[in-house]
Amino acid sequence: MQTESLSKKLLTTVLSVYFLLTFAVTCFQVVGEYITSKSHITGELVTLQKTFSGSLTRAIWELNTQQAVTIAEGLLAIPMIEGIVVRDDNQEIISKLGLVPAIDERYAKALISEGIPLDDSVTGLFGYAFPLIFEFSGRATHVGDVTLISSREVVIDRILISIYFLVGNAVIKTLFLIFLFLYSFRRHLTDPLNELTQQIEELEIDDLSGVRLNIHSSGNNELNVMESAFNRLITKVQQYKQELEQAKQDLVLSNDKLDKHNLTLEQEVARKTSNLSHAMIDLQQQKQQLEYQQKELTQEVNKRRQKEDELTTNQAELEKMVDELNQAQDRLVQNEKFAAIGGLVAGLTHEVNTPIGIGVTATTFLEDKLATLEQEFAAKTLSPKMLENFISEAKQSSALLMSNLQRASELIASFKQITVDQASEAIRTINLKVYLNEIIHTLSPKLKKRKHQIEISCPPDIELSIPAGAISQIFTNLILNSVIHGFEQKQQGKMVINIEDDGQDITINYSDNGKGMSEAQLSQIFDPFFTTKRDQGGSGLGTHIVYNLVRQTLDGEIVAQSGIGKGLKYKITFPKVNSFAQSDFLDENA
Repeated sequence: MQTESLSKKLLTTVLSVYFLLTFAVTCFQVVGEYITSKSHITGELVTLQKTFSGSLTRAIWELNTQQAVTIAEGLLAIPMIEGIVVRDDNQEIISKLGLVPAIDERYAKALISEGIPLDDSVTGLFGYAFPLIFEFSGRATHVGDVTLISSREVVIDRILISIYFLVGNAVIKTLFLIFLFLYSFRRHLTDPLNELTQQIEELEIDDLSGVRLNIHSSGNNELNVMESAFNRLITKVQQYKQELEQAKQDLVLSNDKLDKHNLTLEQEVARKTSNLSHAMIDLQQQKQQLEYQQKELTQEVNKRRQKEDELTTNQAELEKMVDELNQAQDRLVQNEKFAAIGGLVAGLTHEVNTPIGIGVTATTFLEDKLATLEQEFAAKTLSPKMLENFISEAKQSSALLMSNLQRASELIASFKQITVDQASEAIRTINLKVYLNEIIHTLSPKLKKRKHQIEISCPPDIELSIPAGAISQIFTNLILNSVIHGFEQKQQGKMVINIEDDGQDITINYSDNGKGMSEAQLSQIFDPFFTTKRDQGGSGLGTHIVYNLVRQTLDGEIVAQSGIGKGLKYKITFPKVNSFAQSDFLDENA
C-alpha cells in the first residue's frame, strides 16, 4: 500500500504557510512603495505647476496659442508626464497631448478655480488640474486651466529596483529556510522513522521471545517513547498468547455444555409453536378489522370526489373572472392609446398657434398699410415712392403669411396621418424613414421643452406594407418614456435610433443616455401596470403596449437592456412581410 510521508506532509505545510506569509508581506511592501511613489509624483506635479504656470498663463493671456502649444510639448518631454491638456477661459482645448483619461463631469462642465486631483483606476492614469491666474494691475484674471497627467507605468519604473530588492530578499530567505528544514527533518524525523519501520517489518509473530526495538536517537523524544511503548506491547502479546491457549481448553468444555442446552432448546421450540397458533387466530381478527376500515376509506374517497367537483366548478368561475379582467385590461390599453393622442393634440395646438399668430400679425399689418394707401389715393397724395414701399412691404407680408400657413398645414397633415394610424390598425405602404420623421415632427413640442436631441440612422429606401399605427405607437411610447422617465433630471437628453434591413427582417436599435434601470426594474419592464411613477399618475401600460404591438401585431421580438446610469436600450426585430401583410395581399387577389 502506498504511504504518505509524514515528514514530507509536515514540511510542506510549514513551508506553504511561510511562503504565503512571505508573499503577502512582500505584496504589502510593493503596494506601499507604489502608493508612496505615486504620492511623490503627484507632489512633483504640483511643484512643477508653480514653475511653468507663469509663462503658460502669459501665453494664453496674449492669445499666443503657438507658444502655449510649445510649452505643453516641452512639459510632455518630462519623463514623469504622460499627458497634458490646456484649456482657455471658455473651456476650449488649446492643446491636448499624450495619454488623457476620461474627464469627470466636475472637470468638464466647470472652469477650474482650484486644484482638482484626477485618478482613473481603469487606465492607471492620474494627475492634477490647476487654474491659470494672470495678475495685471493688481487684479487677478482666470484665463484657463492646465491638467498634468502621469501613469501607473511611471510609478512602476521608479519603484522597479525596490521591487527587485524585496522579491530577491524574500526568495533568498525562503530558499535558506527550505534547506534548513530539509536537513533538520531528515536527521531528526525521517531517518529514525525509517529505522523504526525496518525493525518492525523484521519481527516474527510466532517467535517474540527476546525481541526488542532499538532506535539510535539522541535525547528523550517521542520516538524513544514509541520504542518503549512498542516493547511493552510485545511483552503483553506474549502474555495474551499464553492466555489464548488456556481459553482454547475452556472452549472445549463449553462445547460439551452447549450440547446439553440444545436438548433444552428443542423443548422450548415446541412450546413456542403452540403460542404461534394462538397468534394466527389473533391475526385473523385483525384482518376483519382492516376490511371494516377499508369500507370507511371508500366512503371518505366518495366525499373527496364531491369536493373535487365543487373545486372544478369554482375553477370555471375563476376562468370567467380572468376573461373579464383581460377585457378590462384591453379597455385600459385602448384608453392609454387615446391618452397619448390627447397629449399630441395639446402639443400640436401650441405649435400650430405660433405660425397662425404670425399670419394674423402679417395680415393685420397688411390691412393697416392698405388703409393708409387708400387714404393717400383718395387724397390724391399717393406718390410712386409710397406705392413702391407698399409693394415691397406687401410682398414681405405675403411671403411671411405663406411660409407660416405652409408650416401650419404641414404640422396638421403630419398630426392627422399619425393620429389616424394610431386610432386604426389599417395596413398601408410607408417609407419607414419618412414616416419616422413625421412621428418625431408631431412630438417636437415635447422635445423642445428641454432641448432633447434625436439621431436617426435609417436607409432611405425601406418600403413596408404594415399597420402604420403600430409603428407610430411604438416610437411614440419609446420616445415619451425616455423624456418622462430617462431624462427626468436632464435638460439635454439624447436618443439614438438605428434601423437596419437585412432583406428579410427589420432591426430597430433604440437607445437613450438617461438614468437607466436596475436589474429588478428591468425584469418587470414589459409587465402591465408596472411603473416607477405611480404616485405621479403613471399608468404602467406604455412598454406593455410596445411589447404587445411588436409580438402580436408585427410578429417580432423585443429585448431591453439597461443598468443604473447606463441609459436604456431596446432591440426590436420583425419580418418585412408579416402575417397581416400576407392576409391583406390574399384578400386583394381574391
